[in-house]
Amino acid sequence: MIMAEILLQLLIIAYACVGVIATIGYIPTIKDLLFHKKKSANITSYIIWTLCAGITFLYALFILQDLLVKIVTGLNFVCCAIILLLSLRLKILS
Repeated sequence: MIMAEILLQLLIIAYACVGVIATIGYIPTIKDLLFHKKKSANITSYIIWTLCAGITFLYALFILQDLLVKIVTGLNFVCCAIILLLSLRLKILS
């Protein structure tokens, strides 16, 4: 019983870490788009990823009762949306 609780807590910590690492993983692309004006993101891919992340975030927000999942999916959605919007802005302005 105690071992199962420890493993559950480790899993929660691991999921939180994965959420932070995934968010950090978006930073180089955001920097490329924002500061270097480098078209480094595929718009079609980010349209799909942003829609999927948006639906996942809405599911977490309205169906699940887990704050950590809501935060992680929300960060993923926001990062995808930022990259999509920056990519579209570069495409329109060039």
